[in-house]
Amino acid sequence: LKFQRSIKSVAEERVGRACGGLRVMNSYWVGADAMYKYYEVICVDVAHKAIRRDPRVNWICEAVHKHRELRGLTSAGRKNRGVGKGHRHTKVIGSSRRANWKRRNTLSLRRYR
Repeated sequence: LKFQRSIKSVAEERVGRACGGLRVMNSYWVGADAMYKYYEVICVDVAHKAIRRDPRVNWICEAVHKHRELRGLTSAGRKNRGVGKGHRHTKVIGSSRRANWKRRNTLSLRRYR
């Protein structure tokens, strides 16, 4: 069996667990050697006044964005979940593959019919 998530999303998750007070925004590939792949993970300190005042970034200060990397909401996590737009992403309509499968395979009958 293959591991279903990318190494990039695993790197984001590890950083998110290690730095609990910071929010993971995104990450990008830096390099690789024979053993490891290296990613730089962009983290944001939500307690910093400059972040709170900047209207382009202060969306990440809201409580619903806590641990985005653990819930697959960063770009790497969304790719692994198959979330996107277009004909290639029809397997996850309904928020997840499981919800999509369940909705399509459940027989719904009305009580009085």
